[in-house]
Amino acid sequence: MFCIVVKNVVKNGFQDQYLAIMKENAKASVETEAGCLTFDVLVSQNDDHCFYLYEIYTSEAALAEHKQTSHYLDSRRRLEGLIEEQSVIRCDALSQNHS
Repeated sequence: MFCIVVKNVVKNGFQDQYLAIMKENAKASVETEAGCLTFDVLVSQNDDHCFYLYEIYTSEAALAEHKQTSHYLDSRRRLEGLIEEQSVIRCDALSQNHS
């Protein structure tokens, strides 16, 4: 399994708009993409401008397919100008546990 952790620092005043867009993208990803196993949207407890996306895919190819979907492309267009800073950590997911 393949995982990415994306950190987005959102511009002041755009947190609610960012969150609405990302929740929609996350929901569509999990519901319509067989290769997307997990897509969680997280907010820092210490900084309400700092969001994390925790995504697990069956493979790097599944992530590449995700980036071609209409919901991903639409979210990228709608997020333009809202994000101040972004970084991505790419990982191999060694286990996935759900309660």
